Amino acid sequence: MKTILVTGGTVFVSRYIAEYYIAGGYDVYVLNRNSRPQPEGAKLIQADRHDLGDRLRPFHFDVVVDTAYTSRDIVLLLDAMGSCGEYVFISSSAVYPEYCPQPLREETGTGMNKYWGKYGTDKIAAEETLMERKPDAYILRPPYLYGPMNNVYREAFVFDCALMDRPFYIPQKGGMKLQFFYIRDLCRFIDVILQKKPEQHTFNVGNKDTVSVREWVEICYDIVGKQVKFVNVPDSAGQKNYFSFYNYEYYLDVSRQYGLLGETKALGEGLEEAFEWYRCNSDKVGKKPYMDYIDRNLAQASEGGD
Repeated sequence: MKTILVTGGTVFVSRYIAEYYIAGGYDVYVLNRNSRPQPEGAKLIQADRHDLGDRLRPFHFDVVVDTAYTSRDIVLLLDAMGSCGEYVFISSSAVYPEYCPQPLREETGTGMNKYWGKYGTDKIAAEETLMERKPDAYILRPPYLYGPMNNVYREAFVFDCALMDRPFYIPQKGGMKLQFFYIRDLCRFIDVILQKKPEQHTFNVGNKDTVSVREWVEICYDIVGKQVKFVNVPDSAGQKNYFSFYNYEYYLDVSRQYGLLGETKALGEGLEEAFEWYRCNSDKVGKKPYMDYIDRNLAQASEGGD
């Protein structure tokens, strides 16, 4: 039985990863402060990752899956651990500047992205520190992750609008493209890395096809069993007040991932699973006041939809 350490383990990405490997027969440890419910079957190492002391020293982990945010996170964890085998870091596509030619490839230079700001530059620093300290580590750069356990108010916002029979206020005409990656496919790709140990150590991960905002909303409404009525909002400058995404379209080249993993789950099927989870777990999503903003600032000014 392999031993795996998952940093965090209580919210969306890290929790799903922990539960995935518990189901797969791994001996799973999670590292967190024990401020939230733990994954069933996980072994808790209760500590703040910025104050680990000798808590990790007695352990050897065959695999570490880390969702670190900063270079300091990486340094403190590596300094505190006794030893580990494979190290997989969940980074982000936010490391790519918004002005780079697309599709964005693994060789594309990293740098400040004006939409993601410090989050992106902190991930860059974390990547660089990790590769200096552990050159055989693997770095994964996903676009928007979705699926069961997603606590970010993205697909859940659209589901709520559909459940309430609300029209959907869409930036401009909804042509902006989005790229997603199903959370289970992220885990499947980690499996592939652990099995095949590819020579490449940094991968873009995601669905090979993008989807327009309009198409994405239509899929979500259809899953709920409703037909969407759109209201176009012509000025996209303030769209984060009423919509889940920045006015920023980008596209990752994920051909190397597909060369190892093969096909990924269809977006509609993944969103169905996300909705089934959300129906019973809506309290676990950090909801934002998009509807309040719409009702106060957009509904009165709108003149019908399309």
